[in-house]
Amino acid sequence: MSEHSDPIASPGLPDAAQATPPRLSEQFIVWLEALAGRDRGALAVLRRSLGFAPGSHPAAFPFVERFVPDAAGQDALRPALYLTAGLYASHPQHRPGLSLARSFGLLMHERQSPSIEKRFITLLSTDAEGLPELLRQVIALLAADERGLDYAALLDDLVLWWRPWAIEPRDRMRQRWARDFYRSAPAAGGDGADPADPAPASDPGR
Repeated sequence: MSEHSDPIASPGLPDAAQATPPRLSEQFIVWLEALAGRDRGALAVLRRSLGFAPGSHPAAFPFVERFVPDAAGQDALRPALYLTAGLYASHPQHRPGLSLARSFGLLMHERQSPSIEKRFITLLSTDAEGLPELLRQVIALLAADERGLDYAALLDDLVLWWRPWAIEPRDRMRQRWARDFYRSAPAAGGDGADPADPAPASDPGR
């Protein structure tokens, strides 16, 4: 389990989900992985939901709404769940322990592309309104290179991004993303970072 100081608590879920880990973010990705294995049509629906504001595409409700606690209907958790579902459906390659920022940093160093760094800085600077489109672009670049990421960790972080009052936690989260991105550079004289053995994405200062 990835370490997060403010894990999303699990609501009452279907019996099948109760056997999975207690963090809702992890349960949700387990559900999406199972869905991908049995219903490709559902993934198509979730991909199409990226063309709408998160949580506003009714066709996606059957696959996500069951995970939204009643108290969180209008909170940051609901849009974060829908955005994560759409992103996962567009690139269903979950890699526990490999943060989006580190995966994107590895891609930058492999391609030697300054434009990727500029895109990452723009992502860190954006507000909640601009987040879905920028993340969609980032995931598309990772998918083109077949690089996975930890979607459960991403979901946890998206909740912070959408909570306007969580200023300090959100700043720490962005700093952690920056460290993951820039520490993905190959060590001097080494053969480069190995994406098959990702460094922990946890931040002791969170």
